[in-house]
Amino acid sequence: MAIPYYTYPKLKLPGPKGDITVSSFFEQAYVSSREHFDLAATTANSTELTQLQAAVAECRPDPGKPSPSSTFIPTEETKAIAIDPSDPTKTIWISAQLTPK
Repeated sequence: MAIPYYTYPKLKLPGPKGDITVSSFFEQAYVSSREHFDLAATTANSTELTQLQAAVAECRPDPGKPSPSSTFIPTEETKAIAIDPSDPTKTIWISAQLTPK
């Protein structure tokens, strides 16, 4: 039966001899709210991290198999474009069907 007033940091509740009012300061409410937010964020992040680690463990590539990036074989539909003219090893592969623009 307590009634919190968030605009004015007060909490009113019925008592044996009338209403009981508990007051606070905005600074104290902000610090307390920030501490609770940080605790909740840390707890949520640790739970999500555990779930992500479990998901990543299931998706790890097989060490015996080559990775998809190392098995790329260009087809006739792709062409190499030099990114840096001074270094011919820096190239990318794009679709050969793109317009020059």
